[in-house]
Amino acid sequence: MSERAKVKKREHIKRLGAYRLLVRRSSQHIYGSLISPSGKMLLTVSSLTPEVRKKLAYGGNIAAAKEVGLQLAKAILKQGVKKIAFDCGGYRYHGRVAALADGAREGGVEF
Repeated sequence: MSERAKVKKREHIKRLGAYRLLVRRSSQHIYGSLISPSGKMLLTVSSLTPEVRKKLAYGGNIAAAKEVGLQLAKAILKQGVKKIAFDCGGYRYHGRVAALADGAREGGVEF
């Protein structure tokens, strides 16, 4: 995804006034962050978080992404947010990114 497309997607989410779930990934870990409509980062869960790390041997696979999504959903619901907009951060909605989104949906968050 080009930089222009990323900016357009973020502008669209900003116009909606929705909370944004941003996904970042590396070869060994995956990260999910909740960002408020004003642009402030409210919380972050990753495969490095102690609750997630206890359950997994490796943080760079689909199982880790799904677990991060579930933990992220718990934290988001604890904040009182029910509905969010999903921001892939320029990554294709495939593999680990899709698994994180599926985990968040299973946890009770609506996209």
